[in-house]
Amino acid sequence: MNNVSAIASWSGGKDSCLACYRAIKQGYKIKLLLNFISRESKRGCFHGLEGALLKFQAERIGIPLVQKEVSPDMKKYEEEFKAAVNELKGSDKDISAMVFGDIYLLEHQSWVERVCNELRVTAVEPLWNLDPEEIIRDFIASGFKAIIVSCKADVMGREFIGRQIDMELVKELKKIGVCPCGEKGEFHTLVVDGPIFDRPIEILESEVVIKESFWTHWFLDIKKIAGDDRF
Repeated sequence: MNNVSAIASWSGGKDSCLACYRAIKQGYKIKLLLNFISRESKRGCFHGLEGALLKFQAERIGIPLVQKEVSPDMKKYEEEFKAAVNELKGSDKDISAMVFGDIYLLEHQSWVERVCNELRVTAVEPLWNLDPEEIIRDFIASGFKAIIVSCKADVMGREFIGRQIDMELVKELKKIGVCPCGEKGEFHTLVVDGPIFDRPIEILESEVVIKESFWTHWFLDIKKIAGDDRF
């Protein structure tokens, strides 16, 4: 399929990034990256990354990022999600598809299919049903680099924070029973370089902290990056 205009669901992590990249290679024209942040914390709803950092990342990629604030009540998420997509469709009549980075969680994929059908956009899932380890291999082979920025404290230790995604890490994750892609939310990542970046993101200052939200997790609080004074 070629020349189909699409939105890419964006978290700043490896799965949404690789899905976007694969969609581009398949011929989709990614017009916008769509990201949701907490109205209270101004951080990504699931990865916890600063909204400003995600904007900087999108600038390095060269695709406009649309950032929408959502309420803490996850029951309202679907309504807010639909409103955001409809707004973007209204501003660009060519948009007819949306890219997601789901891998094997059926409840996520089912939600995406239902909501996209109601929005009258095609759901594009480039990573769906692929082997997680092969996804990581492709991510690395494609030239992407990502680091772990958060992990569940009852599943993974502090020592995993800041680790680069590589095959040695995959071996360690498999030993402790964690999906190499963290598909069940065991960990989240930040992509800092790759073939769609004009140059890497260089982290100059950060701190590992423990946080409480939906669960207790270790988190890399990024305080300063090269080339951006928003931190």
